[in-house]
Amino acid sequence: MTTETRTPHPVLDQAAITSLLFRDGSDGNKIHGRWRKAVSNELFRYRPGLGTQQRWQLAYERLRVLNNEVPSPENFANDPRGLAALHEWTCPVDGATVTVAGIHYNLFLGSVVDDQVSPPRELADFTSMTRMGTFLCTERAHGNDVPALETVARYDRENDEFVLHTPHPGAQKYMPNTSSSGGPKTAVVAARLIVDDKYLGAFLFLTPLSDEYGTLPGITVTQLPERIGTSVDHCATDFDHVRLPRTALIQGAHGQLLPDGTLVSSVGSPRKRFIHAISRVTAGKLCMSASGLGVARTALAVAVRYSYTRHISGPVAGQRVPLAAHRSHHSRLLDHTATAYAMTFLHRVATERWVTHKPEERADAERLVAVTKGWVTWRAREIATESRERCGARGLFLVNGLADLAGNMDGAITAEGDNLAIWCKAGAEMIFGHELAAEPVPATGDEPLTDPGLLRRALTAAERYWHLAARRDLRSGGGGDALGRWNNASDAALNLVEVYAVGQAADALLAATARVSDPITRSVLEDLGALFLLRQVSARSGLLLAERALTADQVRALPETLNTLTTRLAPHLSTLTQAFDVPEEHLLSLPMLTGA
Repeated sequence: MTTETRTPHPVLDQAAITSLLFRDGSDGNKIHGRWRKAVSNELFRYRPGLGTQQRWQLAYERLRVLNNEVPSPENFANDPRGLAALHEWTCPVDGATVTVAGIHYNLFLGSVVDDQVSPPRELADFTSMTRMGTFLCTERAHGNDVPALETVARYDRENDEFVLHTPHPGAQKYMPNTSSSGGPKTAVVAARLIVDDKYLGAFLFLTPLSDEYGTLPGITVTQLPERIGTSVDHCATDFDHVRLPRTALIQGAHGQLLPDGTLVSSVGSPRKRFIHAISRVTAGKLCMSASGLGVARTALAVAVRYSYTRHISGPVAGQRVPLAAHRSHHSRLLDHTATAYAMTFLHRVATERWVTHKPEERADAERLVAVTKGWVTWRAREIATESRERCGARGLFLVNGLADLAGNMDGAITAEGDNLAIWCKAGAEMIFGHELAAEPVPATGDEPLTDPGLLRRALTAAERYWHLAARRDLRSGGGGDALGRWNNASDAALNLVEVYAVGQAADALLAATARVSDPITRSVLEDLGALFLLRQVSARSGLLLAERALTADQVRALPETLNTLTTRLAPHLSTLTQAFDVPEEHLLSLPMLTGA
């Protein structure tokens, strides 16, 4: 008789991993702990049977509860780390609440408190949420082309007022949460400032929309059809010669209107003035990608836990094995877990760079935020979809916490600048405004395929290739046809943005891993980083072989190396996702995780 012995798997320091994930600035764990505790409240559990408008009302009710956690909403509006953390923890449990929270705190209140030129405004109604704030920029006919907006604010010199007007249906403000749900509302409205029939640029105007009795005179609010994901009270909004006091104009370095109607601005063109006026969308991009982090990690935490509790027939008659026992099941979740770690650390880097950037660094910091937003929200949707699929039919039910997560990411992908549009802008800027990566040393074939140096150099080779291709394609697109030249270069430019994003994510993951003191935990995270890099390199192996960043033998060895890494990491999948610290109150409320 023989006794089988099994070598125990090394134990990871789960608490250290959690601390690493949420070390966001000097006070990161405290910031994240506040919102994790807030969404653990019973109020944030799923409520079946509610109608659409009841869900809208619930979102505002939950937002007011979150507001109790904010000592100073004015200061919170200027705290990108705190705003992002709120989105990170709230989005997975209620996409509607996080939507109205971001609009109220960042886009509305943030725009108002950024105005250090106008006399101080009374903000008590907004900080107490007696009145909700909303943000009206996008128009029905313009979408992402917001500089072309047509809502007009004409200065009436005689009465020292502005007259806000929607000239035609295409200028309706599109999709703001302007209904009566949530109580009385005030908006920040983007409109073209006209003084003496001269267009001075688009500015923001503080505009009351409703009181306890309904919309105010001159304002028409039309509810839009319900959209996918967790919807809020999206509406189309018109203004019919609405009069606003002079104090409605939100001013700043981009423009100050003097009593004689003269505009003083340190920003040159009307287009640049408007970009400055709506600069809050950059923090909004950080919030959208933070929502993606929360969704990705929560979806994986749910799917992985389910994979260990759901048992199916094994290869031997009468045997039952967990879903997680199958490589076809756990390898997909493991790949996405590696991506979720890379997403998280990339977001931390982008946030820190935005918070601490110097004036001359602003363009680069802003571009990194935009690139991060696109990559993180796209990946989050993929992770939410995969996680839902891995839970089979159970995952289709809203009560199990997965079914609407991908739809919520659809909203984040579109909000604060559609992902493709902001990546096109980033790509166009990077063609000549981004340093060309140094030509990498060709691979010798002696390097281990799990060597992060080899893998990172390979991504650099891909980045350099697409950068040079974009420059070449732009120059060969035909003179005198700017759109034609961009169209010729756009594919290469977008590939440049993607591989740059992946490289930055890999750097962030590797840097975070290096800070881990426990050798066992650090070794597992190094394997996780190698898995992430290998998947990215494998997807580009043809190009990398042609560019001599990998040898033919290394390309042939990719599948076996990936299998070896997956085998080593599979026993740690549960711990790696438990480290996401998703509130037990949320997980235990999901019937499929409790056997209900």
